[in-house]
Amino acid sequence: MRRQVLTSLLVGALALPAADLFAQQPAAPNLDAVPEKMPFHIAYGAPIKAQRANSLIQAAAAEASKRGWAMNVAVVDSGANLVAFLRMDDAALASIPIAEHKARAAVKYRRPTKAFEDIVQKFDFKYILTLDDVIASRGGIPLIEGGKIIGAIGCSGGTGSQDEATCMAAAALVNK
Repeated sequence: MRRQVLTSLLVGALALPAADLFAQQPAAPNLDAVPEKMPFHIAYGAPIKAQRANSLIQAAAAEASKRGWAMNVAVVDSGANLVAFLRMDDAALASIPIAEHKARAAVKYRRPTKAFEDIVQKFDFKYILTLDDVIASRGGIPLIEGGKIIGAIGCSGGTGSQDEATCMAAAALVNK
């Protein structure tokens, strides 16, 4: 009997935060709505140069090192071409193509990859995953200068929030 009561309390305790989480979810977007303006419509600009891309790589690596994280960091230009890459010591090998994929998706779709993660996780819109080159994982950030996309940075090797924090520290040098 005591075991049943403890089990019931544990299940109830676990259900409360879950119920609260679902109660806080925003309403699913209306896919039939026709917005006045195109979302994420940012013009492409001249591609980021290698020297600048490498400075962003160093900024991301400094942030990751400060926190004790081993990251893979990729910077692509406005045409989604790889310009600079760093695999920090002990960064996961599997994360190399993921960092590049995040950067390419961010520049091709002109939005942070967290937007894809949110739409899949919060609204269960799995159809997004059928689009070419989408990655529904945070850690890809467009680089916008003078209102135009000059490239993107992608980080992988930690949790999604660690990847995103690493990218944001570097992207802040461009995105003001």
